[in-house]
Amino acid sequence: MAGRIEDYALIGDMQTAALVCRDGTVDWLCLPRFDSQAIFAGLLGTEDHGFWRVGPAHAPEAEAPAATRRRYRGDSLVLESEWDTPEGTVRVTDFMPPRDGAPQVVRIVEGVSGTVPMRSALRMRFSYGRIVPWVHRRNGRLVGVAGPDSVWFDTDVLEAAGEEDDLTTFGQDLTTYTDFDVSEGDRFGFTLSWQPSHKEPPPLPEPEQSLAATDDFWREWVALCTYHGPYREAVIRSLITLKALTYAPTGGIVAAPTTSLPEEIGGVRNWDYRYTWLRDAAITLSSLLRTGYREEARAWREWLLRAVAGDPENLQIMYGIAGERELGEAELDWLPGYENSAPVRVGNGAAHQLQLDVYGETIEALHLAHMTGLSRNDYASQLQLKLIRYLENHWNQPDEGIWEVRGPRRHFVHSKVMAWVAVDRTIKLVESGDAEGPLERWRELRDDIHRDVCEKGYDPERNTFTQSYGSQELDASLLLIPQVGFLPPDDKRVIGTIEAIQRELSTPDGFILRYPTHPGEDNVDGLAGDEGAFLACSFWMADDLAMIGRVDEARRLFEKLLSLRNDLGLLAEEWDSKHQRQVGNFPQAFSHVPLIDTALRLTASGAYGG
Repeated sequence: MAGRIEDYALIGDMQTAALVCRDGTVDWLCLPRFDSQAIFAGLLGTEDHGFWRVGPAHAPEAEAPAATRRRYRGDSLVLESEWDTPEGTVRVTDFMPPRDGAPQVVRIVEGVSGTVPMRSALRMRFSYGRIVPWVHRRNGRLVGVAGPDSVWFDTDVLEAAGEEDDLTTFGQDLTTYTDFDVSEGDRFGFTLSWQPSHKEPPPLPEPEQSLAATDDFWREWVALCTYHGPYREAVIRSLITLKALTYAPTGGIVAAPTTSLPEEIGGVRNWDYRYTWLRDAAITLSSLLRTGYREEARAWREWLLRAVAGDPENLQIMYGIAGERELGEAELDWLPGYENSAPVRVGNGAAHQLQLDVYGETIEALHLAHMTGLSRNDYASQLQLKLIRYLENHWNQPDEGIWEVRGPRRHFVHSKVMAWVAVDRTIKLVESGDAEGPLERWRELRDDIHRDVCEKGYDPERNTFTQSYGSQELDASLLLIPQVGFLPPDDKRVIGTIEAIQRELSTPDGFILRYPTHPGEDNVDGLAGDEGAFLACSFWMADDLAMIGRVDEARRLFEKLLSLRNDLGLLAEEWDSKHQRQVGNFPQAFSHVPLIDTALRLTASGAYGG
């Protein structure tokens, strides 16, 4: 049975990622890419759908014991889990080396004290748990093969036991077991390596060398961070998480490494987040640039230019991590879903929605890259101008909005505000002399959009902006109005909107919902069921409170949000206030980015404790 979402740790190699539970079980791993089919899909089903557990041996009828403690090793993505047992203490170090060849998951078992009986249980299931591979030995190595994929299992436990010992590793019930004892000072390595099945076996792994190289990589990368404020621990962990969600070969950034972790336990709001949303990637880029990471910004800009190519009129809201456009959505009916939250979906049918706000987020990211001195790219400026020319003719259309609703299109206020942002930043580009364009016409367009929003998207009786033109509903995306500069923070309409959202969209524990879902009625998003508090929106509220001078309140909310992180500093998409647990895909870039932004704002304002 899968653990709670917050029970998981992330390890990754900037091309894919694995989730490791507290009991030492890898329940989720897609190879060789984030969006590949999973070899371990127990997270969305049962152990029959694939897992790999390394931990103290236990009776068959007993649950695997959870680690006594765990941590990331310093500022890295190297996970250390320790078990205190009656026989002694053992440590398992899990990591994925930044890739130079075959993708690998490496697990090093170390004896800390005493002698502890251990077991590795490996159940490979290809194609999201549907296919049992052909597992056999080849030249003394264990390999599982199914179609185009092969996964190689290596361990030096066999060397320690002696090559003539055939009992250490054995197959039973379509599972590969390795039983061994670990004493103080012992170190045994286990490695899974993926390789196309038609190619020669991957090189024999070198776990200790890989560990040293992985430590070095993260130490050198974190050293580039320019933030040294009071929330450095939380900021660094979020930055490492964002880096882990970056697909190194192309610069694309996935929203999360998982699919179908539910926004409501038992509900249907289960989506595949293993793609690059322009919105998520753009705000991630902003946080990376503001903390010193220019190379990631350059790589994302190049990814964007390749993905959009010469067709900005057909800009998608999301692409595959290499820029793929077709992300057809399907349901995997053989998987029961996380805690029976079905359906399990792969692909994402929202890819071809019209979401006008992505033009604003994309242009804002290009503008920030330009303002922070990223080397000039003429095509980036040309793309920005082409996007604006499209917006000139389409900004006043209804769309599906930031939350990609699956109900009817509406004139969402946030979408119009971000269209204004796109025009405003392009005017600044032309004014700087780095591009040419019809300034007067675009200034008039900027004024027209601003006037339209203030006349049609504002309710003067309640003193608040609304979710869409003519609507009475609120929407937490309205909190971005002062942050993007559409109106100043001290404008009475901004303050009224913030206070209205606090009244109408707050959960009992003070976090913020995206919008009302009205269970049992026709929802704006066209879906049944409910969802948790959206963590990004809660961080936005903290930002806004700081901007309007309520800095102590902002700090308290921010630190309350930090307390929702799991013991390793990771956040999912939402918080279930009723059951006091994280929900949604995990870890979620759209939660960690505003954490960084709010920390920077509070640090600049001096609004922090201690």
